[in-house]
Amino acid sequence: MKAVVRYQYGNFNQVRIENMPKPKLKSNDVMIRVYATTVNRTDCGVLTGSPYIFRFFVGWPKPRTPILGTDFAGIVEGVGEKVTKFKVGDKVWGFDDNGLPSQAEYLVYHEDKNILPIPDGLSFKEAAACAEGTHYAVNFLKYVKLGPESKVLVNGATGGIGSALVQLLKYQGVKVTATANTKNMELIQSLGIDKVIDYEKEDFTKLGEEFDVIFDAVGKSTFRKCKAILNKNGCYLSSELGDGIENLYLPLITKLKGGKRVLFPLPTDIKGSMAVIQKMVMEGKFRPIIEKSFSIEQAREAYQYVAAGQKTGNVVFEIS
Repeated sequence: MKAVVRYQYGNFNQVRIENMPKPKLKSNDVMIRVYATTVNRTDCGVLTGSPYIFRFFVGWPKPRTPILGTDFAGIVEGVGEKVTKFKVGDKVWGFDDNGLPSQAEYLVYHEDKNILPIPDGLSFKEAAACAEGTHYAVNFLKYVKLGPESKVLVNGATGGIGSALVQLLKYQGVKVTATANTKNMELIQSLGIDKVIDYEKEDFTKLGEEFDVIFDAVGKSTFRKCKAILNKNGCYLSSELGDGIENLYLPLITKLKGGKRVLFPLPTDIKGSMAVIQKMVMEGKFRPIIEKSFSIEQAREAYQYVAAGQKTGNVVFEIS
């Protein structure tokens, strides 16, 4: 089978396409013919092993598996003798932020892991794009209590996390202000956001209004910069560790001081996050944003594009 591989941690120049052995099916596994997967920020972490602590989850001192990937959407082509939850022909999707050998034509995955049926009417590309960013967005919201009266700002609504987060917030009836670049203003406004700020023309930290919560979905700001526009008990959350991994220790420091706080959303319960998005998709309340599609032969180009940090929504590999 064709697969996207790298054998050592490094940048997109390490990426190559190779023929690999088809994985073997065990008694509780399903064999999935992969039709689509994404190239996302987590994939870039799996590729580079950065931040360094990531290597303790995806393999140390070298990658646990040479095949790259974190998510998938495809069709079950075989089941182990003890499998009860899926059958041949089922359309399924899944995700694991510790890495999966899913950027390949075939994947073997345990039936009890992070795998669910694809809702009717959702394409393989769309299903794959419902995984990574939405999981982190769902986990953002576990850390705060919000209602219709809450004022929330999302920095980076054009990314995979941000575009999912604003839809989750509007689903809960929250008033949302979001930042976007000039070319994506119309796209982000179409998601029902109350106010959109063009960050290429305006500094959102100088708005002159206060927010209950600021979600930095791209990790390109800091608590220090955002503090002035938080209310007296406001919270700042970021998708990244921050300079000097400050977002790991600032939650403790700001909690002890009281008032404005930093929270760091450690992502848990992937299957639970998938179930939340699956429900919204079935209700017609969520649609993943897909900017570009690449073939498996364009893997290096896709990783280079995502690593540049300018993607809108999701970037998809069409595998089969």
